[in-house]
Amino acid sequence: MIRLVEPSEALRDSWFKSIAEFGGDHVHGYSIFGFTAKELADPDGFGRWLAQQRRNLTDPPEGFVPAALYWIVDDTDPDQVLGSLSLRLRLNDFLLEEGGHIGYGVRPSARRRGVATAALAASLGTAREHGLARVLVTCDEDNEASRRTIERCGGVLEDVRKDKRRYWISL
Repeated sequence: MIRLVEPSEALRDSWFKSIAEFGGDHVHGYSIFGFTAKELADPDGFGRWLAQQRRNLTDPPEGFVPAALYWIVDDTDPDQVLGSLSLRLRLNDFLLEEGGHIGYGVRPSARRRGVATAALAASLGTAREHGLARVLVTCDEDNEASRRTIERCGGVLEDVRKDKRRYWISL
């Protein structure tokens, strides 16, 4: 069963391996903004990043909204990070246009197994627990897999803006 877990020191190495699979491409949903790869590789730097992720829910950096970060794992191998998901509790102008309430990324070796769909579905209950009545989820116009994932989870297309498909999911 796919679960969302809080980032932890225990899963750090697996998380790094999941990022490496993206091969330098932009990594959606991993919330590594403001930290370099070198900083994250250092235990102290990773600790600072981890502390920031925990603060983001109640005390986000200026310009950011309250958000919770989760790593995606499967009960069959809970020591392997399959991806990452960010749940943003409010929308600013950028998130309303492009980013949405929920952003996620699944490592390439874990794709085409329903991981993204199960993770997005799991995040909807968490969003509801935080008082959201509906969430905006976006994907690139040409990302067929993400489009199907969002639609499987109840996403209703509102429109396309700047090559971003914008879906609302009622909770």
